[in-house]
Amino acid sequence: MISADAELVAQLQVGSETAFRTLVERYQNRIYRTVLALLRSPEEAEDVAQEVFVEVYQTIGRFRGEAALSTWLYRLATSRALKNRRRAQARKRFAYFTNLLGFDNQLVPEPADNAHPQAQLEGQQQVALLLAHIARLPDQQQVAFTLRHEQDLSYEEIAAVLNTTVPAVESLLFRARKTLRTHLQPSLRHV
Repeated sequence: MISADAELVAQLQVGSETAFRTLVERYQNRIYRTVLALLRSPEEAEDVAQEVFVEVYQTIGRFRGEAALSTWLYRLATSRALKNRRRAQARKRFAYFTNLLGFDNQLVPEPADNAHPQAQLEGQQQVALLLAHIARLPDQQQVAFTLRHEQDLSYEEIAAVLNTTVPAVESLLFRARKTLRTHLQPSLRHV
């Protein structure tokens, strides 16, 4: 088995299939969970996670090691997930407006609010409410929050993924938590 990420990258860059399998085995669950937290659709998350690994396979030759391999993977994953979500939102808006104008008879269905695996463990309503509020956070806050609380990345690792500073990450997380607390406290009192 390939132990260090640097060795793994070197083997990937010479086209080792074993190294690629090792990469996928090592990171697939973390990448999938990160993308799932951002998209809230298991099917979309699987597709995006696969796209991330395909992109890694195709572009590993350009990886210079300026950041950790995991940082690069998280950066690719969050970028693709946000891009996918924006594309889906644009399709929904387009479908809504074409329906209003009489060009189309179908609306794009809303994604399930409780598709996250933890919903079964923590209570469907509270998790759905939390996910809905996380989804309303600005993109950078949402990514920082997800990487911190879903993946347990350090502030330094999050800063590397977001290509920013640790104080900026602290600020993003502070604002995300403050926003979530403000929106969730009234709802959770009634539960």
